[in-house]
Amino acid sequence: MLFYHTDLTVNFLTGQIISFDKDYRQTSFQLVSIVRRLISRQMGGRKLKVGHAGTLDPLATGVLTICTGRATRNVELLQGHQKEYVAELFLGATTASFDREHPVDQSFPNSHITLNLINQTLPRFIGDILQTPPAFSACMVNGDRAYKLARKGKEVELQPKPIHIDAIEVEEFRAPDYLRIRVVCGKGTYIRALARDIGIALGSGAYLLSLRRTRVGEIRVEDCWTLPQFEEWIRLQALETELPDCPVPKDFPRLLPAKGI
Repeated sequence: MLFYHTDLTVNFLTGQIISFDKDYRQTSFQLVSIVRRLISRQMGGRKLKVGHAGTLDPLATGVLTICTGRATRNVELLQGHQKEYVAELFLGATTASFDREHPVDQSFPNSHITLNLINQTLPRFIGDILQTPPAFSACMVNGDRAYKLARKGKEVELQPKPIHIDAIEVEEFRAPDYLRIRVVCGKGTYIRALARDIGIALGSGAYLLSLRRTRVGEIRVEDCWTLPQFEEWIRLQALETELPDCPVPKDFPRLLPAKGI
């Protein structure tokens, strides 16, 4: 169910699904906290349950889906939606986090990498595969987040997990070290880990220069709110502060920004 905010009165307690274009270096938790504060303030300080459906790394941008009120019950379902990314890779080096959060720790030959080699290599990663998550990730290790242990310099061993990748396409290759790809995948896929594995498969190394989530399910990044848009809009709304006595809906609506804003 899709609609634009000009068509309705919004009740965040009943439940809304809102997709944002997350900013670079903003954590998913920070965005959730800001959205919760903005809505709660407009509701006169009323407490509100808010959560996100699928973490996006701080150095990544793009679609992050946030649920409010009763819609938070749908978080797990939304996490299962197919996702699409555009990733830029540097070929010929690695970092500890497989992205630009950490400095280069190792360099590798890359003069042998050609577009033909890339096109022969990428199909290996399409379909049902096993992927070992990055040490710098939110995976749990004996009750602790893996990234917290890694930041303390502790050894982190994570087990490979089954994931599904529907498609990988080359969008641009500039020899010898720049590659941009489009990836369509399922739940639990770490694009940073995919970059690592592509580098190894190419007989070199690789890490992410940038990552943008361009789609989650049917919602594309051009359908998303920016935070300034939402902040401007929410200030003008008269919001319900009580949960109506009604059954929990089967489908929660998506709150989209009006076209042209």
